[in-house]
Amino acid sequence: MQKDLADLKINWDKMEDYIRSNIDGIPDNEMEISQFTEGYSNLTYMIKMGEWEAVLRRPPFGYTPPKAHDMEREYRILEKIHPVFPLAPKPYIYCEDPAITDKHFYVMEKRNGVVIDEDIPSEFAKTAKTGEQISEAVIKTLIELQRVDVEKNNLSDIGKPEGYLTRQVHGWIKRYEQSNTGDEVKNIEELQKWLINHIPTNDEITVVHNDFKLNNMMFDRNDPGKVVGIFDWELATIGDPLTDLGSTLSYWVENNDPDLGLKSVVDYEGFYSRREFLEKYTQLSGRDVSDINYYLAFGYYKLAGILQQLYHRWKIGEMKDERFSTLNSGILNLIEMANDARNNRLL
Repeated sequence: MQKDLADLKINWDKMEDYIRSNIDGIPDNEMEISQFTEGYSNLTYMIKMGEWEAVLRRPPFGYTPPKAHDMEREYRILEKIHPVFPLAPKPYIYCEDPAITDKHFYVMEKRNGVVIDEDIPSEFAKTAKTGEQISEAVIKTLIELQRVDVEKNNLSDIGKPEGYLTRQVHGWIKRYEQSNTGDEVKNIEELQKWLINHIPTNDEITVVHNDFKLNNMMFDRNDPGKVVGIFDWELATIGDPLTDLGSTLSYWVENNDPDLGLKSVVDYEGFYSRREFLEKYTQLSGRDVSDINYYLAFGYYKLAGILQQLYHRWKIGEMKDERFSTLNSGILNLIEMANDARNNRLL
């Protein structure tokens, strides 16, 4: 076991015993642990015993807001989603034993491939064709998820589709206001009123991932056009499919965008523009996207809300990492982008 990961809040010896007792077919090799992510999001570790590998997910250490970082919900959703949408990893076990660790966790299968974040992976050629292949793969995978039949596959109980978008809009406005730091943000009240007063009506119900973005996907090492995994299902539900489209587009950065506090590779040569992304999605899905500017504006507003919550925690001293001290500039720019979308200036 890697000693640098020893932590009083995780008893790795008891963790190993629990995993071995509840998952079949694990070889006798010593357990190795390495951490994929760290910081203030959910913590993700790779567990390796010989050739057997798995992924453990748990909330961050310290205080977590109520209903946030709900690993049990993510585990239960994966139990339902994986059999009908195999790109979702298979969950193995869920546990909330405080003798093992201070917070609940679950273990799922490990997928093998590459995650694309700020640069083209070394496994892929840095060509315009690669950017196009990745763009199309993102679009097709989103549509594939939205084609899962909610009723036929008994997914109706993972969310409440009636009034879904209304709850989302009011909920995110409440979150933003609860973390308001008093900084002047141009046109935000006007934007909030517009979001409340112009909620589209869409009766279509699909699975909604709620954080469908490039770095929550894994690609085949040998094929930038092939997706092998979709991760971070904690917020998944059922509701309006265009909310996922709007969110994905809000993460889809272009060269002339202001600094949004988002790092992404999609401004590299060959990647679709937001407009091209939307056109291909519309062509392949056949959906009416006439209200897309609303969904895009809301996507930017949600991102601003996420950054605002982090910035608030830094400003009151709950977070010490000075990287969060500059988030206010990204918030300002995201609200500006939301207003541009509201006024039909982006697509």
